[in-house]
Amino acid sequence: MNILLTNDDGYQARGLIKLYDILHEKHQITVVAPESERSAVSHAITISEPVKVLPLPQLNGYAVRGTPADCVKLALLELMPQKPDLVISGINHGTNLGNHAIYSGTVAAANDAAMLGFPALAVSQERGDRQETSFTAAANFIADLLVVHSELKIPPGLFLSVNVPDLPENMIKGIKFTPQSPQAMIEGFSKCTDPRGNAYYWLATNPMLPGEDEDSDIGAISRGYIAVTPMGHDLTNFNELKRLRVYSPIVYPLTGKF
Repeated sequence: MNILLTNDDGYQARGLIKLYDILHEKHQITVVAPESERSAVSHAITISEPVKVLPLPQLNGYAVRGTPADCVKLALLELMPQKPDLVISGINHGTNLGNHAIYSGTVAAANDAAMLGFPALAVSQERGDRQETSFTAAANFIADLLVVHSELKIPPGLFLSVNVPDLPENMIKGIKFTPQSPQAMIEGFSKCTDPRGNAYYWLATNPMLPGEDEDSDIGAISRGYIAVTPMGHDLTNFNELKRLRVYSPIVYPLTGKF
């Protein structure tokens, strides 16, 4: 397969390098990734300044001074004469579960590819208590998934978000196709004071707990499964849309002038 590989941790990130090393043995890989870490930028794009691109001969690709979405747009619209069969974003250093996926540059890169009509995967690796997170299990799973990806018949405009638990490969129980958990992150700010007495704040988030929803992405990861979630860019809640349509004559017009 001809594959575009990107991420939000930067082109030197261990997760991307591990995936490149495993996949390029059987596939044609082009890397177009941020020059530096751009985590949690979601779907941001650069519009107020030029986006610089530097060649990466060692990875057959380019480093981009921009966001993950910039990388995907540049790759698919300008940098790759032969369009890819698949876009893979990752392997991210940390999971993208529940509503955390909304902020993720990793997920946004795959989403952007899907919006442009290309099949895509977002791949994230849990960072647990082990001293050195290994990306081998996640990379090997993606290599296997590529064999059957076309048989999954993912509709245009959608992509798969893959989250892998931080376990040795032989301890992973299998995969679960799951919905995104509705659970919110536990957030807060840590207040500090600089030497001049001015306040500044660090955003602090706590790990999301499994809760009662074992069938969600968070539940699957907590039980030792790889969680695979179909996602897309259409944010419409169709059940709520159907309910609200009956209120159209009440909501508008209100003044009777129309």
